[in-house]
Amino acid sequence: MPLVKTKKLGQILVEAGKITAEKLEMALAEQRQTGEKLGQTLQRLGICSEMEIAQVLASQAGVECVDLGTYEPDPAAVERIDRDFCDKKLLFPLRLNGKTLQVAMANPLDLGTIDELTRQTGCYIEVVHAPESDIRDLLTRRFGTTESGAADFTVLIEDAKRALASGVKLGQGDSPFIRLVDRLLATGIDEGATDIHIEPEEKVLRCRYRIDGHLIQGVLLPLELLPIVITRVKILAELDISETRVPQDGRIFFVAGKRKVDLRVSSFPTTHGEAIVCRVLDKSNLIVGLDRIGMPAPMAEQFQQDIQRPNGIILVTGPTGSGKTTTLYSALSHLNRPDTKIITLEDPVEYELPLINQAQINTAKGFTFAKGLRAILRQDPDILLVGEIRDVETAQLAIRAALTGHLVFSTLHTNSAVGAIPRLLDMGIEPFLLSATLVSVLAQRLIRTVCEECAQPIEAPVDELLRLGQSTEEARTGNYRRGKGCSLCRGTGYRGRRAVFEYLTVSAGVRRAIASGQEIGEIDEVKQGTSLSRLDQDALAKLKAGCTTVQEVLKVVT
Repeated sequence: MPLVKTKKLGQILVEAGKITAEKLEMALAEQRQTGEKLGQTLQRLGICSEMEIAQVLASQAGVECVDLGTYEPDPAAVERIDRDFCDKKLLFPLRLNGKTLQVAMANPLDLGTIDELTRQTGCYIEVVHAPESDIRDLLTRRFGTTESGAADFTVLIEDAKRALASGVKLGQGDSPFIRLVDRLLATGIDEGATDIHIEPEEKVLRCRYRIDGHLIQGVLLPLELLPIVITRVKILAELDISETRVPQDGRIFFVAGKRKVDLRVSSFPTTHGEAIVCRVLDKSNLIVGLDRIGMPAPMAEQFQQDIQRPNGIILVTGPTGSGKTTTLYSALSHLNRPDTKIITLEDPVEYELPLINQAQINTAKGFTFAKGLRAILRQDPDILLVGEIRDVETAQLAIRAALTGHLVFSTLHTNSAVGAIPRLLDMGIEPFLLSATLVSVLAQRLIRTVCEECAQPIEAPVDELLRLGQSTEEARTGNYRRGKGCSLCRGTGYRGRRAVFEYLTVSAGVRRAIASGQEIGEIDEVKQGTSLSRLDQDALAKLKAGCTTVQEVLKVVT
C-alpha cells in the first residue's frame, strides 16, 4: 500500500481551512517548548479537534475516516487479531468480508503494522482511519480494560484479603492493596467517569462512578479492606492519614495506560468511616472550541461578536457540572494570541492553558477571589477570568475592572440568563454600574444524548410535548429517537452529553431597564426580543433533531 506523507500536518490543516496560519505559528511556538507532537499541541490549545486532524490525515493517506461511535464490530473480525496487538498498535478490526479484513488504525501510514496484520490473519487488509481516542474507547468498551472487570476484581479482592490476614504492609513493594486501588481508579477513568466515589457503609465498601451525570454502580469491597483502601488513596493525594475526623482535600496525578489524569480528591468523615470522592480532570476528554460546544449557529455568531469587545463583563450561569468551565475555556482559547495578556483566577485550576497566566484560589492562605482580583489589575491584563462571583466585594472589583478597560469573564449560580441581573443587584451592585458594564449572559445545562449505537426511531411523544407548550402540529414534526440499550451505553440508551444554552445580549432596552431598576418580570419582557434562544427552545430543538429524549428535556424545562 504505497502511502506516503508528502506534506507536514500544519500545512495540510491550513490548506484544508481547518486552522489559520496565525494559529499554526502559535502552535508551533508552543510545540518547540513542549517537544510534543503538533497534533497534541493543536488539540490542547483548542485550535483543532482530534476528529478534524484525523480527517486530514485520512485524506493524505488516501483512506476513509470513520466514526467508531456508529460501528458494531463484526465478531468474526474481532477474533482475527489479538487484543494485546490491538492495544500496542492502536487499531481495531471492524469487518471481515471473505478474505478482506477492514481495520481501523490511528496511524494509517504504518506500513510495517499493515504487513504484520497480513501475515497474522492471512487476509487482505483494508485500512480505515479513526482518532486514537476513539480506538482506545472502543477497545475498552468491547473488551473491558486489561486491568478491570468483575473477574479481575474478584482475584484482586481475594489477594488483598489474604495479604491483610498475613500482615502484609501497604508500602511493601507491589502489594495487592496498591494494585486494587489502582484498578478502582483506572476503571473509573477508562469508563469516562467525571467522579469516582468510594463510600463506606455498614457492611460493605461501595464504589460508584458518575458517568454522563448519573451514578453507576461499581465493585463492592468487603468492609475489612476499608482502612487500607482509604489510606492508600490519602497517601496518593498527600493527605494526613492520621486525621480522620475532618474533611481534607488533595490531588493525585494518576497514570492510566498512556493517559495522565489529574484527580482532585476530597475526604469526608461519615458514621461508617471516611468517604472519598475523586473528581476526574482528563485533558484528553476536554472539548475546547466555540465551534465544538454545540451552540446554535446564530447564538455562536453573536457570542463570538460579544467576546471581541475590548471591555465589559460576560457571565456564564448554571449549576455545578453544567459545562461552564468548558465554555469559558473555549472563549479564552478563541481569544488567546501572543499579543493578548489573559489572566485567570480559578478554584481550582481544572486544565492548564498555554500562554495564559492561571492562578488557583487558596482561601486557607487568604488568597480569595477578591484579593486575587485586586492583584490582577496590577499585572497589566487585557482579559480576566474570575472563576466565580461569590460576594459583593468580588462583584464590585469585577465591575471596576470592566470600567477601566478590561474584558471580564465570570460565572454565577442562577437558574436563567436574566436571573443574573437581580442576583448582582441583590449583592449591592448599583444599577447604573451594572447597566454600563454587563455585555451578555449565557445560561447552560447538560443533557444526556441518545446512544448512536442502539438508537431507534420512535413516534412523536405528543402528550409530553403538548404539556411543554407545543401545538399538535409542532409536536408531530421532528426526528424522535430513543436508545434501546446496549453494551456501549451500559443498557441506559444514553451515551455522552450535550449542552443546551440560553443567551441574553444586553441591548439598549435591557440597559435602560436595569438602570431604571425595573423588576425582573419587566426585564424578562424586554429580554424576549433580545435573547437568541431560551433553554427550553434549545432543548426542544435538540429533541426534534433526535439528539436526546423528552425525559432529558423535562429536566431542563422544569
